[in-house]
This record gives sequence, structure tokens and C-alpha cells, in this order.
Amino acid sequence: MNYRPGRIFLSAPHMGGHEKNYVQKALEDNWVGTSGPNLPGLEHDICQHTNARHAVVLNSGTAALHLALRLVGVKPGDEVLCSTFAPVASANPILYLGAIPVFVESEPDTWNMCPATLEQAIEERLKTGRKPACLLLVHLYGMPAKLNEILKVAERYAIPVVEDAAEALGSRYGGHQVGTFGRFGVFSFSGNKIITTSGGGALITEEQEAAERALYLATQAKDAALYARHAQLGYNYRLSNISAGIGRGQMEVLEMRVKQRREVFNFYRNQLQHLGFEFVAEPKNCFANRWLTTVLLDPELGKKPEDIITALEEQNIEAAPLWKPLHQQPLHQGCLYYGDGLSERLFARGLCLPSGSNLSDEDLEKVVQSLKRALA
Repeated sequence: MNYRPGRIFLSAPHMGGHEKNYVQKALEDNWVGTSGPNLPGLEHDICQHTNARHAVVLNSGTAALHLALRLVGVKPGDEVLCSTFAPVASANPILYLGAIPVFVESEPDTWNMCPATLEQAIEERLKTGRKPACLLLVHLYGMPAKLNEILKVAERYAIPVVEDAAEALGSRYGGHQVGTFGRFGVFSFSGNKIITTSGGGALITEEQEAAERALYLATQAKDAALYARHAQLGYNYRLSNISAGIGRGQMEVLEMRVKQRREVFNFYRNQLQHLGFEFVAEPKNCFANRWLTTVLLDPELGKKPEDIITALEEQNIEAAPLWKPLHQQPLHQGCLYYGDGLSERLFARGLCLPSGSNLSDEDLEKVVQSLKRALA
């Protein structure tokens, strides 16, 4: 990230003001490690917002995905169905466990996993005698996937679902927070997300035993004994009490941040939709947090995403391409992929515009005017 003065960032952190109170209290009480009152406090706040029964806060969303896959029983050699149009952090935990990602294409309405292609992939894997061990579903850019259809497919074949809602805190499907529909849900609090703990994540579940197990594994799987006894492989995945304090302050302003991000999206749509920029609408039952405003360029403009990104960079404005499909990444050469290439076409036409909740009216106007000049 380039920190030139006056830069307009893609998605910068936005403090609410009360974060410093939680952090100051932690410093005064010397709770600066991976224990302290802010940890259960943040977990309570997450449960209150999402209506999940249990939450475990961790040092990254990737750690939460890793634990979720382990808790559903993914083992070395297992196949895990995964969205291909997603960040690499979605699929990396599959590899951590020695399992094999099987990439499934998106559908055009939400850019998330296509239910029909998902069922095709499952049927074809079953014909080879390989039943997928898990379905890892991503809610991309904060847009809820077609959960009704996808969950029906997963239930029909008795495949557990883990929801990667890293980008989707505050997004709802049918009035319910995404991440609460599968056996486990995962959020990210990294610095570019809609709220942040500077770096962190959370695992949510309805199962008390699973939540306790997640916490056990996240704290080096230390057994109850006078000495440091470890019978199983664990991880150093717990969030710090300082970071959790930042998160507590951020949770206070989450609804406001969602509102502000949606206002940014609406501003861009009103200003740009008649100029050859295509925006993703909210399907029925969906409420998107609009973490990032994404657009597709009309081919008749004669511009590629990299042309626009370079032109904005010259104006000290950060923009970004869409996620490159995971089945096209060198890391995943040879992995199975089911689809028609939609994500590749989206990648070739799309980009992410500056979307931070702390963008001023002047910032937004500068972005729009710079886009117009780039098209000219």
C-alpha cells in the first residue's frame, strides 16, 4: 500500500473513537496478551450482532477458516468444494490440512457460487467414488450468496457447510446475518475490512462443544494439567486483548459503517451507471454491506481495468482488480475446476473502486472526475 500524502485509499480503517477507551483500560490493567476481558467482551458483541450462539475471536479470518475445516473433520486427501472467485485466503486452509480444493464457478447475479454448477460438481465427484468432505462458501465483496439453493444442494448430499463471510459482516440474507447459515461462519477484521481489530477474525457456531474445541485448538491445545501437557496439535491463533479492545469499539459503529459503505456505492452508481460502468444489484432476500464497490466496464468503452487503475494511481487514488479466479492461480495448477469461465470474464472486465466509510464528499467527487477523465 502506497502511503503518499493526500492518498485516497481503497478501504482504509475508520475508528469510531471509543476504541482508545478499551485499549487504555487494557494497558492500565496490564491485560496486553492473549487473555483479558476484551476477548469475551468482543465475542459477546459479535453474538449480539449476529444472533449466533457462540463466537471465538482469533488472530485472523484465515485461522478461523482453518479451525472450521478441522472441526468439520476435513483430513489429508479429502476434497473440499470451494468458490473459485475468491481471495487465496479462502482456499489456503484447505491446503494447510493436506486436503484438495475443488473449485466451483460463480453465477452472474451475485458473483458467488453457482448452485447448479455446485450440484454438477458433487455428482461428478460421486461418480468417481469421491464424496466432498465440506463445502466452503464465500460471500464475495459482502454480497450474500444464493443460500437457499446452495444449502438445499448441500443438505441433499449431506455435505457440511462453512461460510467464509470474511468480507460480509453486516450483510444479511432473508434478514439473517450471513455466516449463521452453515455449521460454522467466519469473519475477518483485517485492516481493510468494514471494521477492524488491526488484524484478526472470528469463528461463530451454534454448537457449544465445537466453540470450546475451537478455543482449545487456538490456544496450543493445552490440556488441563499442572504442567504444559499437549496430546493434540494446536495453534497459536488467539487474538490479543489489545486488538479485541479495538474490536469492541469498532462493533459499536458497525451499523453506521454499513450505512456509509452503502452510501458510497449509491453515489458511484448514480454518477457512473450511464457512463459504461455496470453495478451488481441486490437480489431478492439479499442485503449487502457493500464492503467494496465493484464495477464492470462496458467493452465498448475500449478500456481495460488496468487502464483505469493506472489512471487513478496517477491521481493518487487506489483502485484494484477483482480477485483473479483461484483455479487460474499457479498455486492451484492441476486442481479440479467446474464452470464455464464466468469468473475469468468478470476478472477481465472488473475493478474495485475506493469504498472506505471515511471518504469525504470531496474524495468521492475526485474519484468520479478522475474516472471520467480516464474514459476520455
